[in-house]
This record gives sequence, structure tokens and C-alpha cells, in this order.
Amino acid sequence: MIRVITRFPGAVPTRSKIVRANGFAFMNIVPMDKTGDTFEQMEQALRMLDERLEECGLTKSDLVGVTVFIADIAHKDGMGRAWDAWADRDNAPIRACIGASLEGQDLIELSAIAAERT
Repeated sequence: MIRVITRFPGAVPTRSKIVRANGFAFMNIVPMDKTGDTFEQMEQALRMLDERLEECGLTKSDLVGVTVFIADIAHKDGMGRAWDAWADRDNAPIRACIGASLEGQDLIELSAIAAERT
């Protein structure tokens, strides 16, 4: 098996914003604007996810899994409203939502995996 890994540099030298490997694209998203509530940060994170997918020639219909890390699980409804408005209902990925201690004013972090088109 030929192993091909392509890394897209991130804002921090020790982190990639996208890694493509063996037919999959992996990406993590943290909203840039920390002023919004959980709903607003989730909307922003999903817009950023769309941009990263586009950078790979993919769309949200290519997602196979998304893990949402949320700073306050009591605000899961706001995250869910943003997700439901954004998600491709005909090609829904698996999604997990995990309460987590996030850095600073981050309320949301996404980890996503998409399958590349062949």
C-alpha cells in the first residue's frame, strides 16, 4: 500500500489545519472570534469547516464524522440548533458532542473527518 500524507500548514508551526491521508481529510476547527455564545461560535466553526472542506475540493456531504467539543454541555441546545441548520440531511455524518475544558474563551472545537472523492 502506498502511503501518501499531505499536510496543510496551520497558524501554529507545530499544527496542521488539514491532513490528508489514504483517502481521508482530517481537520480541527476553533472559532477565531471568541465573543459569541455557543450558537454563534458553532455557526462560525461550521463556516470555517466549509472553507477547509472547499480547500480540499470537498463539501459537507463528504463528511463521515464530526466530534464537537463543547465547554458547557448545558449549552448543547445552541450548538445543536446551529448544527441542524447547517448539516446536509441527505448525507449526515456521525456526530458526537463531548463536554470538555477548552482554552480561554473557546466554547466550541470541532474535529472532522471527510472521505476524499475518487
